[in-house]
Amino acid sequence: ERGGITDQLGVDLAGAGFELAILLGGIIIGGYVDETKEYKPVTLACLLATMFFVIPLGLTDHMLGNEPVLLVLALLGLGLSCGPIQPINAELAVDVTYPSDETAVESVQQVGGNLVSALMVPVAEWALNQDYEFFKRIRPLDSDIRGDVLLLFTVAAVTIVYFNTFDAPLRRTMAEEEGEGEGSSTGAMDVSSLVLKGEKEGVPEFIER
Repeated sequence: ERGGITDQLGVDLAGAGFELAILLGGIIIGGYVDETKEYKPVTLACLLATMFFVIPLGLTDHMLGNEPVLLVLALLGLGLSCGPIQPINAELAVDVTYPSDETAVESVQQVGGNLVSALMVPVAEWALNQDYEFFKRIRPLDSDIRGDVLLLFTVAAVTIVYFNTFDAPLRRTMAEEEGEGEGSSTGAMDVSSLVLKGEKEGVPEFIER
């Protein structure tokens, strides 16, 4: 209601846009991480963006009132930024625990995430009924925000602080790079052997090279 979207069709379309944004974020950002292996910086950037986009979802600016456009844009931005976090870090968990079983690692992560979410439901229900007003004496900045949004903001902030300490070797990536290096060395040795064999058998120079 704070965003000005109250009819069912508007709610449905906003929800569909959010799901589509999650899908696009997973494809675009997840694809980038898959190529670069920049798990940590991308995750931190996504968390920062999540903190930024979550605020308008429970915010009422007394000067602006209810702004559906602001709410929808924030919802789309939130989907793009927070959607890729889980799949990116599922891959990260598999990478750092290599050669552990991938299914087991991702299952533990999924169960842990669901458990924490379930434990936070009572806290979120309590926070939903809380309302905090900021800048009461400054009319242009006067606004209030729901407690559940502040809770999500706090969770994202704490996660950033904790995840910033992460520093583990990417074991699977290292193993793949070592395998590629050994393959290149073996190929070079095979070529050298063929050249030497050609020289002994009198193969013409252009074939030797």
